[in-house]
Parts: sequence; structure tokens; C-alpha cells
Amino acid sequence: MPDKTNKNGQVVKAFHSRKEVEPDPDFEVKLSQSLKEIYSADALVELYGRFMRGDGYIDTLMRKAVWRAGALQFGHGVHVANGVGFKHLETFDIGNGVFIGAQSFIQGRIGGRCIIGEKVWIGPQSYFDARDMIIGDYVGWGPGAKVLGSAHTGIPVEVPIVQTDLEIKPVRIEDWADIGVNAIILPGVTVGKASQVGAGAVVTRDVAPFSIVAGVPAQIIGWRNKSEIKPIFEKDS
Repeated sequence: MPDKTNKNGQVVKAFHSRKEVEPDPDFEVKLSQSLKEIYSADALVELYGRFMRGDGYIDTLMRKAVWRAGALQFGHGVHVANGVGFKHLETFDIGNGVFIGAQSFIQGRIGGRCIIGEKVWIGPQSYFDARDMIIGDYVGWGPGAKVLGSAHTGIPVEVPIVQTDLEIKPVRIEDWADIGVNAIILPGVTVGKASQVGAGAVVTRDVAPFSIVAGVPAQIIGWRNKSEIKPIFEKDS
């Protein structure tokens, strides 16, 4: 029989963002409290390494327990997939229902802050230079997308660039925004509420709320008007 699949694909209900977040079991919270009392920050990192790679129940449980023990704030219903790495967990504020995909890396910094809001979905192999980063609620983060929160000044030119000072700039991803696969958000950028960043885009300046941007460097190609998307290059008939 021929394949009768719709060539335009199919539409299915979103799952992660609609799933109700239930409180984590008491034993999970108590386990994290015990780890926090017993282990130093360095010891927690070492412990995490023992459970970082597996997909089984114990590995998944222990990754979550270590994050809760080490983070500044840690919500309920969070999933930390296998291979996820971090630096300076003590600067992290993680909301309820956050999903962090496999092999992602969040690089916190001493004295910095990394805030990830409610029901954020982060795809695999994503990278965050979280020196001063806030991701709002219900943000979708495509696999491989990256945040850069700092850059070398390159001054003076008489020394290698990597030896020049770092300029740290805040990055803000506002509520409901959607970041495409392999997009790059550069230092100092704010991605506005409910905006859409196309796959592979390099975002060098602020993105207006409800806009659609794409390209290198990213440019506005359309606007989201509630349920309607109308490209700016499409003339009214």
C-alpha cells in the first residue's frame, strides 16, 4: 500500500510545556539536603561525575539531587539529561519543569548569575556562557543553540586577543521566545517576548517582541500577530 502520510507533515499537541509539574517526592528533596550538608561544592562536582553519563533511574536521580544540592534555587519536575555539564552551579536559579537536553553545557561564573525560568525546554548540545544570563518562562531552546555572554576587547593590539580584558554583557531571553537550532546569541542581546529566532541565526542586536528574525547577522523577516504569521516581504493583496 502506498504511504498516505500528509506531505505537509502532521500537527500534534505540545507535550513538555503543557505537562503539569508535580512536586518532587520528599525523599528526593531530603537526599539533596543531605548531600548539601555532607559535601563541599568541589565534592559535589566529583560526585556528579559518577552519574553524569547514564540514562538509568539512579543516574537521573543523582544528577538531579546534585543540582538541587548545589544550586542557588532549584524547582520541581526538572530533568537533567545525560552528559550535561556545568560550572559554578552555586550561581544557578532553575525554575519548575525545566528540561535540559543531553550534552548541554552551562558555564556559570564566579559572582555571576544564571536564571532559567519555568517550563523552559533546552535541546541537546546547547551551550550557555552564563556570566549574566536570564531566560524567561516557557522558552524553547533549539538543539545546539548558544549564548555568548562575554568577549575579549582586543585592546591593546600589541598582545594576543586572548590576553586582553573580557567585556561581560548581560543576555536576556524574554518569556515565550523560541530560539532555533544552532542559533547564536551574542553578548548584550535581549531577545524580546514571544519572538522567534531562525535556525542558524547569529543575533548581534536586540530582537523586538513578537518579531521573527533569521540570517547572519539576524534581520527581521516578519512579525507574529497572535495566531497569524505575516512575512514583511509579502504584500497585501
